[in-house]
Amino acid sequence: MFDGRWRTGVDRVTTPMAATMRRTGITADHLTATGLGLGLATAVAIGSGRLGLGLVLLVAAALLDLFDGPVAKASGTSGPRGAFFDSVSDRVTDALVLGGIGWYLASEHSGHMALLPLAVLGSSALISYERAKAESLGYDARGGLMERAERILALCFGLLVSALLIPVLWVMLALTLVTAVQRFVKVWRQAEVVAEPVPPVRPMLPAMEARWRAWRESTAHRGTRPRRHAWGSRPSRRRTARGERTWPRKAGTRP
Repeated sequence: MFDGRWRTGVDRVTTPMAATMRRTGITADHLTATGLGLGLATAVAIGSGRLGLGLVLLVAAALLDLFDGPVAKASGTSGPRGAFFDSVSDRVTDALVLGGIGWYLASEHSGHMALLPLAVLGSSALISYERAKAESLGYDARGGLMERAERILALCFGLLVSALLIPVLWVMLALTLVTAVQRFVKVWRQAEVVAEPVPPVRPMLPAMEARWRAWRESTAHRGTRPRRHAWGSRPSRRRTARGERTWPRKAGTRP
């Protein structure tokens, strides 16, 4: 939802700030690498039980991830390499943060509760894969109820109110699975191909059709394959009283 509704408004704010950051010599790769380091620090803070510190670090990492794209555009360095680096860093950061939450839940609650953030991580990886695969095939798989920006906001709320962390994770899991279904249906509809109509069979020529009908009728009556004379192409031979085969006389000849 963030990319579809609020991206334009956010870009109006981040674009002038990105131009200012570019003048200081900061590049998009610097922001991406720093955000990855902050993601690791967030995981360590949450895993050790310091949820407040983890919340501050998570917000800082999210802000850096928000500005690396506009900085790349402002400096004219945006390209496939930077997009690949940013995408991989986002996946690693998500795995680190949810891994830290799983460690915290395993320490404070039962070990089975640690599977909840793992399920959220798996479902979020699924929707990321759907988008990447769809774009590689030329389709659009953006959108959904729970994209990465919404997941980060939900995690921030859960870290802010620790008593609601587990319910927030359940809601994230449900909405992420709904997003996966939404993207699958969206790409499926784009990939629908109308079957080409079967070309009509070319009609037989009149002579061929007449010969075919005659052959069918002769076989239907006699039950065997007709001889060549049934087609009228050659005259039939006759047998004499002595059993000799003779050809029919031509008209005007003596017997």
